[in-house]
Amino acid sequence: MNLAPSNDAAIGIFDSGFGGLTVMDAIRRVLPHENLLYLGDTARVPYGNKTPQTIIRYSNACASLLVSRGIKALVIACNTASAHAVEELRERYDIPVFGVIQPVAQFAQALSKSGHIAVIGTRATVTSGAYVRALKRYRPELQISQTACPLFVPLVEEGWCSHPVTDMVCREYLGDIARTTADTIILACTHYPLLRHSIVKCLDELGHHAQLCDCASSTADYVRKTLAKANLMRQHGEGEYKYLVTDDPHNFVRLGQSLMKARFDDVEHVDL
Repeated sequence: MNLAPSNDAAIGIFDSGFGGLTVMDAIRRVLPHENLLYLGDTARVPYGNKTPQTIIRYSNACASLLVSRGIKALVIACNTASAHAVEELRERYDIPVFGVIQPVAQFAQALSKSGHIAVIGTRATVTSGAYVRALKRYRPELQISQTACPLFVPLVEEGWCSHPVTDMVCREYLGDIARTTADTIILACTHYPLLRHSIVKCLDELGHHAQLCDCASSTADYVRKTLAKANLMRQHGEGEYKYLVTDDPHNFVRLGQSLMKARFDDVEHVDL
């Protein structure tokens, strides 16, 4: 018989690489007492160009490892994994399992005045149709434009968030969106907020003005509300943060400190 985890147990968070750190940072800000356990599957990044079957297999492996560490809730801090694996993981585990798509879709549809929303994400996220379904659940009349941006994740993982090559790739990907009436753009990958400066710069140069929505703050707020309702919140002390990675921990620390402007003191290599 499995005992229910205590309120002091960590919230588990996983992503294919560094992008999920944007979600972790948002959770840390709204839930400063919580212990957080992050898993970055850096040996197999990116997920966005993999088949649905492979994405589900990788997601199951990540979730299984985190659950084995005694977490009280699981956050899939990856749009690609959320699009393909969230329902299966919810059926498999008896702890709260959060994806990142529904919270930001709910926020974005309420924000849009023109009724035209653009979604930029990985190939797997875009082809899944998960955002179209999530958005139209709230507003069936919405017009939705989707663009796959497969090079964005490798650029982030290379640390090229502010680089001439990144600016050039942004112009290539965002040109079609700039010619639409979309007034709201969903950054449908947790890596993409790290490219926000380049994305905004590119849209300004193309003469397109839109509000950008990312998954981090919406997901963090949804996690907070759900844990509070379930009486699972940790109410005291300063949260502790631990990181698990499937590839070189030194590279994770180096890039993590550069991208997130934070310290990474407890990083462990694991095999999946």
